[in-house]
Amino acid sequence: MAQRLSSDVGIQLLINALSIVLALGLSIQLLGPISGGHFNPLVTLVQRARKEMGTTAAIGYVASQCAGGVVGAVIANLMFGRPAIIMSTHVRTGTPVWLGEVVATAGLFLIIFISIFRGGEKFIPILVPAWIASAIFFTVSTAFANPMVTISRSLTDTFTGIKASCLPMFIVAQSVGAIIGFFLAKFLVKGARNNVHKNHLQ
Repeated sequence: MAQRLSSDVGIQLLINALSIVLALGLSIQLLGPISGGHFNPLVTLVQRARKEMGTTAAIGYVASQCAGGVVGAVIANLMFGRPAIIMSTHVRTGTPVWLGEVVATAGLFLIIFISIFRGGEKFIPILVPAWIASAIFFTVSTAFANPMVTISRSLTDTFTGIKASCLPMFIVAQSVGAIIGFFLAKFLVKGARNNVHKNHLQ
């Protein structure tokens, strides 16, 4: 739709960001109480590593996430009169792009897990879309920050696409960012708790 409405790349990016923010916020708010609002395989894997869910459940979540992404890409292609699957030719590669994915994913995980550790899960439907909207503009990678999103975007040769050969490094960068963001969240929350305890003793 962005490509149909404007030939200006900046406008296309703005349309894309608005669509993502609104859909993501609504989806998290509505599906969070039902399924936990898991849309990112890396979040699922972190929670599995923390033993917050079993292996079978984690596999089911990741499979469902990837299947949902593929189905979503197919439906989007069909809605706009394109073949159901058309592999992207949009090359996204290079150190600046990969660094952008590390930053985007690290920030996403920092927000998610600080919210969880501090009991602020109810704010996630606002905070996560806000971060993604911002990161779409301040990262050269345009903030995929999710392996499922990355894989599904390889199936559409549009403004949002990514060439399949670029997937491995994107997912590696996202995984690195997820690890950084998670441990940074733990460090910051622990430090805040220690400071509160110290001030209380004083």
